[in-house]
Amino acid sequence: MTLPRRRFLRLAAGAVSLPALSRAARAQAYPTRPITMIVPFNAGGPTDIVARVVGEHMSRTLGQQIVIENVVGAGGTTGSTRAMRANPDGYTIELGQIGTHAVAVALYPNLAYKPDVDFAPIGLVVDQAVVIVARKDFPPNDLNEFAAYLKANADKLNMAHSGIGSISHFSGLLLNKVIGAKPTLVPFSGGAPAVNALIGGQVDYMCEPISDIVQQVQAGTIKIYATGMPERNPALPQVPTTKEAGLPEFAISAWYAMFAPKATPKAVLDALSDALDEALDDDMVSKRLSGLGCDIPAKVKRGQRALAALVKNEIARWTPIVRAASNRE
Repeated sequence: MTLPRRRFLRLAAGAVSLPALSRAARAQAYPTRPITMIVPFNAGGPTDIVARVVGEHMSRTLGQQIVIENVVGAGGTTGSTRAMRANPDGYTIELGQIGTHAVAVALYPNLAYKPDVDFAPIGLVVDQAVVIVARKDFPPNDLNEFAAYLKANADKLNMAHSGIGSISHFSGLLLNKVIGAKPTLVPFSGGAPAVNALIGGQVDYMCEPISDIVQQVQAGTIKIYATGMPERNPALPQVPTTKEAGLPEFAISAWYAMFAPKATPKAVLDALSDALDEALDDDMVSKRLSGLGCDIPAKVKRGQRALAALVKNEIARWTPIVRAASNRE
């Protein structure tokens, strides 16, 4: 049977549009079930806290629960590897950070993933200052005294960190390199047990993201010397920056960001990015994160493209720094 030309063209056009309509329908349907957000560190640590605060709001926006799964090990690279290998359908995402998606490249020669290749960026979540803290009875009174004391007594001192590749680990390496000291490094299974050891006086000092120590500093259970950000943090306005305190070479912040496995559909990524953006714009979310010392990124720093550029730049920046610092330890 021969179809009239006009009817044939209508049918052909409809056939061509079917895949596009199907993709749109799938995107509109997402998500239809709970989403797993892998946090590659222990519950209660800085990465976990950020994930839970933001994930709770995103759950309401997306209409499905975001379930936090803590997958610990190897400085966060175990959980990141699992996230990378997950089905790229938007139902497994990760809250990674500067350690797992930048510094790990230098610390782990056989890293199972390439952060700038094997993940689809969703967006930057927060920045945090990294602070220098010590047990409350540590003798030095300011950062200059701290540096001199550490240099003179390094063989008798120990520095806590929350595992090879963690923020406290590589920022501690940088601090020791800047000062020129080689203390004993004491690893813990996460930020919380490391901070608890510091409170108990079992270790002497450490570097740690600010959200993990704000309450302890306010309670007077630990001593704080400086923050590594360019400006003072509103959560601890009395604490000087390292530049103000005389150690400008120690300039470091810890960023946290959301990723999906490579090949996750763009429409799904867009839905997640939009939900994250709404969470960061929410007054209650902002208040909770700011109270922990976190900085909410400006609009120009949010989104998929900005995060992709950040990861590439941070790998290039930190690889030589961390390798040089590691060689001294």
